[in-house]
Amino acid sequence: MRHIISILLQNEAGALSRVSNLFSSRGYNIESLNVAPTADETVSRLTLVTTGSDEVIDQIGKQLAKLVDVVDITDMTSADHVERELALFKLHLADGKTEQLRRLLASSSARVLDDHEGHFTIELIGGSQEIDRFLDRIKGLAELSTVVRSGAMAVARGAPVFARG
Repeated sequence: MRHIISILLQNEAGALSRVSNLFSSRGYNIESLNVAPTADETVSRLTLVTTGSDEVIDQIGKQLAKLVDVVDITDMTSADHVERELALFKLHLADGKTEQLRRLLASSSARVLDDHEGHFTIELIGGSQEIDRFLDRIKGLAELSTVVRSGAMAVARGAPVFARG
C-alpha cells in the first residue's frame, strides 16, 4: 500500500542524507521526496512517499524515530488529509489539435505556461491519480517530450498534526 509519511526534521546539514540512508540500507524504496522549510527556521518538513504493508511502515516509523535529527513523524495516509502534486509537461502538438488541447486543459484545470511554435509547457496541480489520468489523456493528443513531477505533498485537514512546523 502507498503511504505518505510527513517528517519534521532538524534543519541541519546531513539530516536528509541520514533519512535516505536509512531507507536504502534497509531496502525500502522512496517513490518521491519533498523537503521544504517551515515557519520554524530550525525545522524542515520532509514529505516522503513509499509503499509497504502496515507492518513495514510501522517499522520504518520506529527506525526514523531513532534518528537524532527527526523531531516528529506522522503517516498522513491514515489521517484525513489534503494531497497535492505539481506536474509540468513539455509537449509538441500536431497541427489542428489546439482546440482539443484547450478542452483537455479546461476539463483538468491545467494551464499553459508557455506556447511557442506548437511546443507547449503545461502545469497541472492535483492529486497523483488526477495527474496520472491527465498524462494518459495527453499522450493520445500530443508528442510528450518531458514530464516533471514534484511528488506528493500532504497536510492534515483541521487541526495541525505537528505541534511545530
